[in-house]
Amino acid sequence: MAAADLTTGGIAAIVRRVQKNGAWPLARSVYEQLREGIVTLKLAPGTPLVEVDICARLRVSRTPVRAALERLHQDGLVTMTGNRTRGRGVVAALTIDDMRELFLLVGALDGAAARLAAGLEPGPRGRLVTKARATDERLGALSRRARPPDIPLAQDLDLQFHRLYEQAAAGPRLLAKLTALHAQRERYVRLYTQAVMSAHSLEDSLAEHEAIVSAIEAGDGDRAERRAAFNYRNGLARYERIAPRVSQG
Repeated sequence: MAAADLTTGGIAAIVRRVQKNGAWPLARSVYEQLREGIVTLKLAPGTPLVEVDICARLRVSRTPVRAALERLHQDGLVTMTGNRTRGRGVVAALTIDDMRELFLLVGALDGAAARLAAGLEPGPRGRLVTKARATDERLGALSRRARPPDIPLAQDLDLQFHRLYEQAAAGPRLLAKLTALHAQRERYVRLYTQAVMSAHSLEDSLAEHEAIVSAIEAGDGDRAERRAAFNYRNGLARYERIAPRVSQG
């Protein structure tokens, strides 16, 4: 088997071959199963992903598996090892430097979405505010429950909070950028939420969420944008403070 061609033309050629031989639905299914495992951290960073092993486990041929791995590589979720002729990759690493860059980038885009949300008409804006506060109420109640906390649910709620105003207000270009980064963001947000829930220190994050919602409710785009970007920057700082303590505990 020839080494994988990861150029844009190479990816397009792989997709055309998969579509031509009717394997596209299978490739999408394999992609979605692997992606779910990666973004929810069930497949830990560094986990090897070998074509023949995936084929045996999912009972599919190598063509859809190869296409799925190429797409995951494009998403930044899989890196290919030196011996790509054997179809071997690994789940991409999670590093603080990568998290820092990603949170600054996503924070800027999320801030733009919050600004646009503040400019919605009063009716849609009010409904958005109600949904966002209800989501945070569930998150707050979850953090106060008896231990151990339901960390997967907390992770889902934190992601859902931001997606509410992004999807309600972002235009197609902004939403496309956020969607392209969503898989990478989701891995780090889940890692972050796990740390803050384990350290019982979700209150600051919830207060920052409320500041975003209040600014949107008031129709103050400048403040909404600042508060959303600040939430991501401060989240990074919180994680850097908390993570060593959680790992030692």
